[in-house]
Amino acid sequence: MSQNSNALPTAFQKLAFSNLMAQSAEQLTLAAVPIVAVLVLQAGPGEIGVIAAVQSLPFLLLSIPLGLLADRMSRKKLMVVSELLRVCALMVLIGAMLLDQISVTLLACVGFLASVGTVGFSVSAPSLVPSLVGPQHLATANGRLELARSMAFAGGPALAGALIAWMGASTSFVLSLMMSLAAVGFLSQIQEPSRQSAPDRHPWLELKDGANFVWASQLLRPILFTSVAWNISWFVLQAIYVPYAMHTLGMGSSEVGLTMACYGVGMIVGSLMAARIVSVMPFGMAILLGPFFSVLAAIVMALTICYPFVSVAGLAYFLFGFGPIIWTITSTTLRQSVTPNAMMGRVTAITMVAGTGARPIGALLGAFVGEWSSDLASLLLVVMGFSVQAIVIGCSRVRSLKSLSEAREGR
Repeated sequence: MSQNSNALPTAFQKLAFSNLMAQSAEQLTLAAVPIVAVLVLQAGPGEIGVIAAVQSLPFLLLSIPLGLLADRMSRKKLMVVSELLRVCALMVLIGAMLLDQISVTLLACVGFLASVGTVGFSVSAPSLVPSLVGPQHLATANGRLELARSMAFAGGPALAGALIAWMGASTSFVLSLMMSLAAVGFLSQIQEPSRQSAPDRHPWLELKDGANFVWASQLLRPILFTSVAWNISWFVLQAIYVPYAMHTLGMGSSEVGLTMACYGVGMIVGSLMAARIVSVMPFGMAILLGPFFSVLAAIVMALTICYPFVSVAGLAYFLFGFGPIIWTITSTTLRQSVTPNAMMGRVTAITMVAGTGARPIGALLGAFVGEWSSDLASLLLVVMGFSVQAIVIGCSRVRSLKSLSEAREGR
């Protein structure tokens, strides 16, 4: 393998292209489903909420079981099976639309199956990366994967809306199907390195080992707590932002969409800059950038009380995308560096469950505060929440890390 950080091995390049296709298929489907529900079925907010809730369930219910599975079997095979599950779900959905048998229940069930595929792919890909690239290339490799996710996140909603408006409701799902098949094709070309067979132990014992490893680690434990606090704060903001923007700031739907699109733009810029940032500053300080940029973004959003401009809200969302994507890349790289390969799937799944499990708490908290308090109180709660996650990681051992090698030696 070349020592040039830009010359990642061919096997990883295949994984990166597969990830791009899979992420694009996921985001396009997630954006298209509620649009189709409203246009074709005249679904209301309650029905859209049910669909969204069902789509999110696999992240809570199946992340840990699939993470355990990723430590016991070929990660490539698990990713292929997961992506084929999404293919089957999309084929069912397309067939139902052609036969005029679409329903809210079917959309929810298809969304659940597609999300199962997403979870399987998501717990396996970070676990596979360290076996395909060397430790010195992990940050660059993770940056490539997160860039794909950022591009899909930024472009998925706009592409779904355009396709449905120009070419009909089923077109976006057909494109998603083609992308998902392409992801399977790229995955099939990867030669996964062999690894030692996992011992035949009870899954709960393996899960306990993974949880104990995270809890005992002075590096992974604060990262886990920071992720929980960040997700709670982020979903408080998501719960209050649209009503606040439209009713208080006087934005129209297109302006709200524009400000939220700045989040995806920030993610793309952060993904492109992450490797350079990691190379020019101590690794611990690079990890801290995300949490502290989130505090800055929350403060900028709170300033919209005094400066109710689209540009200010857009800047806040850009900062929310830019900083946290660097956090995702660097914290994932740290986790991969200090976690034994044999328990990578479990540790990834535990981290995923902690983050996704915090989201409904934040959404309910945001709904309560938004309903019963003032806009200023709601925004100050957001600032306080993001300040907590910055304090947690800022007071941890992570901040003092000079390099990844130091983290590996001290694990």
